[in-house]
Amino acid sequence: MAAAQASKAKTPAANTVSWRDAAPSAVVLVTGPEEYLGIRAMDKIRSQVRAVSPDVEVTKLNAGSYESGTLSMAVSPSLFDEAKLIEIEGLESMNDAFLADALAYLAQPENDVVVVLRHAGGVRGKKLLDAIKAAGWPVVDCQPLKKDAEKTAFVVAEFKAGSRRIDAEAVQALVNAVGTSLSELAAACSQLISDSTTAVDAATVERYYGGRVEATAFKVADAAMAGNGPLALSSLRHALATGVDPVPLVAALAAKLRTLAKVAGAQGSSAQIARQLGMQPWLVEQAQRDVRRWTPEGLIRSIQVTAEADAQVKGLSRDPVYAVEHAVTVIATSARGR
Repeated sequence: MAAAQASKAKTPAANTVSWRDAAPSAVVLVTGPEEYLGIRAMDKIRSQVRAVSPDVEVTKLNAGSYESGTLSMAVSPSLFDEAKLIEIEGLESMNDAFLADALAYLAQPENDVVVVLRHAGGVRGKKLLDAIKAAGWPVVDCQPLKKDAEKTAFVVAEFKAGSRRIDAEAVQALVNAVGTSLSELAAACSQLISDSTTAVDAATVERYYGGRVEATAFKVADAAMAGNGPLALSSLRHALATGVDPVPLVAALAAKLRTLAKVAGAQGSSAQIARQLGMQPWLVEQAQRDVRRWTPEGLIRSIQVTAEADAQVKGLSRDPVYAVEHAVTVIATSARGR
């Protein structure tokens, strides 16, 4: 069967793969703290096993509450010789009984069984993780997507997988609207892919998620960076009124300014700068357009006031709202070259 064949595709060294490339093997380690990507990876493996063996027997175990001998019983051949998929969660809190049984199983895994192990991070179980990697079994890395470029790349890949096009401006608008949660971002992509019959543009994203875009930290930052003080302040007050914390608001301002400062000091074409900085080319081009309205003094002043606001909203000020408003005002003024 395909699962058995996949299980024999063992390589002599650690084989780290993206969650999108997760596939059945006798042993698969899904590691990393991003829960949503871990779920997607395990779902992907399960669906591939079921595509080959619809009657596969799925057993779910928890490494934290594991009882000695359970793994051996789970992988034992069934009466009707059905394929088996063993999904084991909670390796980050594994007990000693599981560690002992897992190490023993790893020394001689069953060919016709797929065992998927989920470790959400931390040092617990390092001995087992090292043994899996040393044996060359697939390791699916599920790290959080923290950078804006990583989230935009995620959106582009989701639309490509769904055979639907999305404009660059729409990608950024979608990330700005729902990018704080990867699961929500994926759900938004799925909704737009399902509902759209043509390429998705910024106007479409605005119709679906415009209310959230208005209250997002990056909407405030975009208006301030464009020198539109009135819009920046009204968006800021709306964001605060709808429950947005001052800390991410300042973080968005800082992220925009860092991008501008990096691009302002870089040499070469937009494509070359994008490669150097690890950014999307269109983001570089946008920053190159934005930097024209800035003076070096204005950029420095904005970075300084944002750093001060960051400290104030994290406890140094009794009025964090004023700190953010002051930073937004200074940035909007500086963006006009004053």
